[in-house]
Amino acid sequence: MAPAASSTIDARRDQMFPVLADADVERMRRFGEARSYAAGERIVTAGEVSPGLIVILSGRADLTQDGGLGQREAIITCGPGNFIGELAQLSDRPSLVNAEATEPVDAVVIPSQRLRDLMVQEASLGERVMRALILRRVGLLESGISGPIIIGPHGNGDVLRLQGFLTRTGLPHRALDSDTDPCAKTLIERFHIDPHHLPIVLSPNGKLLHNPRDNDLARCLGLLRPVDANKVYDVAIVGAGPAGLAAAVYAASEGLSTIVLDCRAFGGQAGASSRIENYLGFPTGISGMALMARAYNQAQKFGAELVIPDEVKLLSAAAEKSGARYALDVGDGETVRTRTVVIASGARYRRLEIPNLAQFEGASVHYWASPIETRLCEGREVALVGAGNSAGQGAVYLASHAKKVTLLARRGSLDETMSRYLVERIAAQPNIEVLTETEIEALEGHGGSLDKVRWRNHATGRETTRAISHVFLFIGADPNTDWLVNCDVALDAKGFVRTGPDLTPTTGLLETSRRGVFAIGDVRCGSIKRVAAAVGEGAQVVVALHAYLAQNGGRTVVPEVARRP
Repeated sequence: MAPAASSTIDARRDQMFPVLADADVERMRRFGEARSYAAGERIVTAGEVSPGLIVILSGRADLTQDGGLGQREAIITCGPGNFIGELAQLSDRPSLVNAEATEPVDAVVIPSQRLRDLMVQEASLGERVMRALILRRVGLLESGISGPIIIGPHGNGDVLRLQGFLTRTGLPHRALDSDTDPCAKTLIERFHIDPHHLPIVLSPNGKLLHNPRDNDLARCLGLLRPVDANKVYDVAIVGAGPAGLAAAVYAASEGLSTIVLDCRAFGGQAGASSRIENYLGFPTGISGMALMARAYNQAQKFGAELVIPDEVKLLSAAAEKSGARYALDVGDGETVRTRTVVIASGARYRRLEIPNLAQFEGASVHYWASPIETRLCEGREVALVGAGNSAGQGAVYLASHAKKVTLLARRGSLDETMSRYLVERIAAQPNIEVLTETEIEALEGHGGSLDKVRWRNHATGRETTRAISHVFLFIGADPNTDWLVNCDVALDAKGFVRTGPDLTPTTGLLETSRRGVFAIGDVRCGSIKRVAAAVGEGAQVVVALHAYLAQNGGRTVVPEVARRP
């Protein structure tokens, strides 16, 4: 959002901060209420929930972002025809910027719910507003100034965990090295922090957290709010990967009250992919995070409620007069009541069978390759284990940063499991060495930091030890269905959810052994493990939801059998 942060942002400044014509402002009036602010009055405060999107009719207001330690950086001065807000206003979450009236301001304030109505009912105008909100968030991410501040040792496992969570959540933040950064040292002294209690997180609302869990940090930042115990949803979707987000977009856009829950972050494994090149419509490729962030924003646009990170622990029956058929226990005494459930919980990363693996996870052993991890590997040799497309994408991405990437594969050839274009690209990289029929035997290090890796070639029996401090594991995934063990949902021998004809000849294709409970994406037995297939199932399941709700007296909007976008 800072004008000088990026040439890309400079080039799109007019789209970030458009000046609306009088006719556009008039169209927006019916979605909001008139409000006046005196000169010097704070309109929006970072860390607090904004009243909504604020369209300025007259007067001027300065937008600034906080940099910690009392520092404040100017973003822009807004005048008549400008509007104040960014993506936080779509979901009624705390603001990331400040806005203060520099002279008396008359405005129209559009609350979150009505902002979503504007997006749908005024398509052309809504498109301009949505584009501006997204670009402003991109600007804030690139500026690296606003949002929470993480303070801890560089490369510390918990620092990386917190950075990873905020990055996957699409929230601007900063990480300061407690050993070298003078601002970090000042904050540690100011708050009298014992070095053993690092990392700490300083939130925009002024609260200080000591090495918080992801969900505790999310609650402090206003990303995670209590579930409405009195509300009955038409559909609850467990999992916010490609399948879950697609189901959310289609369900919410067709009028179903929709809630999405995920225990980690939106995007699933696809969100951790450095580049997806075989997804229809993106000939030059797109990062998994960028693709999933678009889906996440799209779901919010249509009014889906996203509760992340919140882990579903149990699915049980809920025979109530309110119409709820199922209850989802999300812990801390909270329960989601719903008429239908869509299981889209995807898969969890497989781990190497090495006794001391856990000792190095987080700081030295990684399950995805994002910019956070690649910064740690700059100019170093790294090892990557795996032979699927995710491993190929990760190897190519790491090769542009690391001195050398050694790719270890159990099989005799990458061609058996990897797309041809990736095999060719890997062969063309001078700093990628491929070792087939090879597996890691041991990890050596101390204090959570990896020093050496030993691997063995099965064909020759030869063992090799290299000084490597970072290992990336892309060895596949197992279905994330442990939470379903006591939920009367039929699973196959490998733990995947059984659906459709795999159960009985008359069971719907995506329906499980429990009526009104459906499964889509990687978690489903027999599914095609591709992003496009998951998105397709997410769209397809909504037709089944409508049919089920219509048959069982639930609230529904009857769709066309072959609905087109």
